[in-house]
Amino acid sequence: MDGTIAAARDPLGLLDIERRLMPIGEMTSQLAVTATRTRLRAASLASVSAALALLALTPIACGTPPRGVEWNGKRLPVVDMHLHPGDWDSVPEDTRKFLASRFPFPLGVDAESTAAASLTPESILSELDSAGIWAGGLFAIYAPRTVGIASNELVAEDLAYAPERFFGFASLRVDRWKTDRDVELERLKTMLSRPGFIGIKLAHAHQHFRMDEPSFYGIYEISSTMNKPIYLHTGSSPFPGTSREPAYTDPVYLEPAIQAFPNARFILGHLAYDFVDKRNSGLSTCIRLAKTYANVFLEPSALGSASSDPTGENLKEAMRLMREEGVVDRIIYGSDGPQSPGFVKSYLDRTVAAMQAAGYTEQEAADVLAGNFARVFGVSIPKDAAE
Repeated sequence: MDGTIAAARDPLGLLDIERRLMPIGEMTSQLAVTATRTRLRAASLASVSAALALLALTPIACGTPPRGVEWNGKRLPVVDMHLHPGDWDSVPEDTRKFLASRFPFPLGVDAESTAAASLTPESILSELDSAGIWAGGLFAIYAPRTVGIASNELVAEDLAYAPERFFGFASLRVDRWKTDRDVELERLKTMLSRPGFIGIKLAHAHQHFRMDEPSFYGIYEISSTMNKPIYLHTGSSPFPGTSREPAYTDPVYLEPAIQAFPNARFILGHLAYDFVDKRNSGLSTCIRLAKTYANVFLEPSALGSASSDPTGENLKEAMRLMREEGVVDRIIYGSDGPQSPGFVKSYLDRTVAAMQAAGYTEQEAADVLAGNFARVFGVSIPKDAAE
């Protein structure tokens, strides 16, 4: 998926397709063709179909929507801190099938090629634009047995595509920790020193290491000394091959590290949601940790999606309880996109609806959608982030 199809070798006539599509909508056709031409390893009819499917799903008649979300007549800026680029070739077969199952396209489109194309920076930026979102965080991940590998280097390449819109979260391998620990920690420090990288991403359930294992505390030390907040997947996962025991999913096992590294900021992803049984099983623990420790933050991504929360009641409950417990200043918005075309916008809409149902004020909504992110990561939100 990271190979480049040279323009001089255009066996499928992609350049001709591009020329023909330009009158329909220059930006949209560029997205579809570039996604095929620059990130898929092999030129195939399936990849062309995937690109055209993305084109068909992208609105072209009305232009790019205004940035921000409407709240009582005002537009509030949005940062989606949780987005996944990727290298389709590094994703395990079972996970490929799981991801491809989210693309129920008609017209005979190859779902896997479409899923692969959705992971490109071009496609992700298009999803942000369609949702009116100013910027997004791109996560690296090293989980070869579960969700695959999106390397730090891949994220760095994607950051260069839109450096004013993308922020990077670096990660590291832990599957060879006994022999490679020092090397991996040094690589992490090097990557975090590069422009655009603002945080660390870990997923204990996907990477198969316990939350309370002291031998990994060097990661939290780096977070503390380099002032790079650390995002942690908490709760179970629907992906094949993940660890589901409490020590890999329950944030209570992070408490010793949270205590030991008060200058490291821990962001508890998904609010420890149980994606298997589809319930807020770890929400109370997350709220307790946020109320107890000043270095704990909360992120409500994915749990409120149509597949994980069909009625929307679990997301509404989570947003309501966090407000009632006084931890709105700890909530940082993320979607866990792109997943499928339109998901980034849909999740934002569902989150805004949940906040409105819970009685959030304009200032509280602004803090959740962008303000808390800006404060925690030291990022300035430009005036044109909401129009």
